[in-house]
Amino acid sequence: MDPQTQLPPDEAELAALADGSLAPERRAALEARVEASPELAERLAEQRRAVALAQAAAADVEAPAGLRARVEAQRGARRGQARRRLVFVTAAAGAAALALALALTVFQSGSSGEHFRVALAPTALAPGVTGKATLTKTSSGWRVELYARGLPHLAGGRFYEAWLRNSAGMLVPIGTFNDGRGVVLWAGVSPKEFPTLTVTRERADGIQASSGEKVLVGTVASP
Repeated sequence: MDPQTQLPPDEAELAALADGSLAPERRAALEARVEASPELAERLAEQRRAVALAQAAAADVEAPAGLRARVEAQRGARRGQARRRLVFVTAAAGAAALALALALTVFQSGSSGEHFRVALAPTALAPGVTGKATLTKTSSGWRVELYARGLPHLAGGRFYEAWLRNSAGMLVPIGTFNDGRGVVLWAGVSPKEFPTLTVTRERADGIQASSGEKVLVGTVASP
């Protein structure tokens, strides 16, 4: 039941006028009566104070909702910051990819694209071993990528050494290694002039010349 229906007619209308729910057709007449009666004016003031207290209490009850709204606003701000960080990380990743592409371009620009291949055959000292090599010309020299399967690992002062040899038998060392898987060597002479690639077994004995213990031999061929 509406609390206003329990009040005297004048009191009910005054309460409705105070909270703004009085019908428009009754409002003008009641406001005229209030202006003419100090008693009615005092009672209307009391009703308005009661409405103000009720609204204040309702505001206190709704305060947590306002707090939630502020929390949601802060969360939205953090989500915005996270999105901006994601954009920054994405941009940084794009910049890194661009830098890598430029680095690859610079590396490729240092190579003439000229390269040769060598099929390496085993000798009696290394039966069953298979190998291959690729020689690529760069601005620093010839990059030699060598792979030998089945070649025993050497250690303890023992190692393998690769050589390029010309038709006169002159040998040019191009690097040493212990294991034949994934070897990268460098040559300062052209495989067109030194077309034979050999791999020998060596020892750290202070002798710089080849031991002659060849385990792999191959001749440079065009790709």
